[in-house]
Amino acid sequence: MHFSKTYAQLLLTLPPELRESAIQYRQLKKIINQIVAELTSLGLSPDVLQGVVQPPPAGKGKQRDDSPNKSPAPDSSHPLVGPRVIYELAHVSDHFEPRLRLYFDEDALPSQPSTSTALPPSHLTISLPIPQSVFQLASSSSAPPNGDGQAPLSVNGPDLAIQGPSSSSHELIIPLASDIVFFRTLSEALESLSANLVTKRAEFESTLQELSQVISTASRPSSSTSTFHPYSPFSTDPATISVSSSPLVLAHHKSDLDNWRQIFQSYVEADIFQGHTEKFRGERDVEDAEARLAAFSANLQERLASGALKLKLKQSRVALKTFVELNTFVLDLRKFQHVTSEATRKILKKHAKRTALPLSPDLASPFTVTADRQDRAVVLARSTTRSNESFPLSLLLVQALTETLLPIIPHVDDYSCVICTNLAFKPIRLRCSHLFCVRCLVKLQKRGEEHCPMCRAPTVLSADRSNVDWALLNFMKDWFPVEARKKLQQNEREAAEEEMKELGLEYRGCILM
Repeated sequence: MHFSKTYAQLLLTLPPELRESAIQYRQLKKIINQIVAELTSLGLSPDVLQGVVQPPPAGKGKQRDDSPNKSPAPDSSHPLVGPRVIYELAHVSDHFEPRLRLYFDEDALPSQPSTSTALPPSHLTISLPIPQSVFQLASSSSAPPNGDGQAPLSVNGPDLAIQGPSSSSHELIIPLASDIVFFRTLSEALESLSANLVTKRAEFESTLQELSQVISTASRPSSSTSTFHPYSPFSTDPATISVSSSPLVLAHHKSDLDNWRQIFQSYVEADIFQGHTEKFRGERDVEDAEARLAAFSANLQERLASGALKLKLKQSRVALKTFVELNTFVLDLRKFQHVTSEATRKILKKHAKRTALPLSPDLASPFTVTADRQDRAVVLARSTTRSNESFPLSLLLVQALTETLLPIIPHVDDYSCVICTNLAFKPIRLRCSHLFCVRCLVKLQKRGEEHCPMCRAPTVLSADRSNVDWALLNFMKDWFPVEARKKLQQNEREAAEEEMKELGLEYRGCILM
């Protein structure tokens, strides 16, 4: 299947707002046919040029010109002898101007071969007998010498210009009108796409900020209700701390805090766009990301249908839909980037193959954001970057998505005990500043272990009720009510089992007779 058909089919899978800004691949193919016809009319058909165009040999007299738009002047030490044709891309104003530059002497015969000269690496020298028609066109366009015996520096015709330092040496500049249209069409399409992506990025970030506010409101902690009472070291005995599980209290607290924590936990574990494991790190390819996003969405729908995930608030259900849509947009952007890059590469390759003019300008990718262009990368303001760094737009949107939404819900792993890996409820902060749950610390003290498991400081046996971190205890009670309640129940059960063992009794649980 031809790429043009494949390209059209891939665009149909993308949303209209992206599809409308795609480059017109078939239109560019038609312009290439016009370039071929134009070259043929000049007597330099691609069939002739195909076998003779050779890039300058590496390391043989190649020199860099600091001004690529300047006409290359003949070198006095190596005089230009014989006809030569150079295909060059001059940067004129805001566009590229492809043109043929013909060097010839009046006494040179069309069949004389050209000699090897030192030319800038941005040019290609065509060493072949120049067609007689081109020489006749140049000769008929030549003007008589001026008063000092020199040839005019610039004699402009409708399609060409002749320049030369002497009456016996000339430069014939032939602008390629169809080639100009080709590169202008391609450049304008990429610039239009870049402007559209700037708009889409602004809309994405605006939606992201609104979504973060909705999730923050829908996942309010326990302190948002009048039933929450913080603990204090002056009025609370650590042994009497509890977390309310009354149905009446839970009914008045309409919050999807635990649900959103589960959603974000599943999202992090899915690793949709980037891998963070030892097995794979870095940006995933489009196929892998699409499969992972589909699996994540299917898992959410399954849990919602089975009742394992119950969103109490309507705004949470709307926010979840928006969250999935933002991830889908990032995936579509990745697809669009891949298909646009492939279409640009193929059309430039086809241009070089069909016309035998292999040079192409350096076209900036509209999907790459540079750090020093703050107007084109709002998300870069959140990170410290070097001015010369560039980043894929899709990667920056994923970064903005995770850095904006995930911190809204505190993660239980950030407040877990390093010994039991559960929530460190009733947190004890040792003098060395390391944190453990009270149950694990009591076990260490009963075994007579004096040193901190983290830094080996002798701080375990000296810990008492004064080491309770009351601020963190209230934070855990506020943001992790379900986990804190489970942790308290587990601590009470383990303490009861230990008491029975100390009394010589064997704990077997409840037995129904």
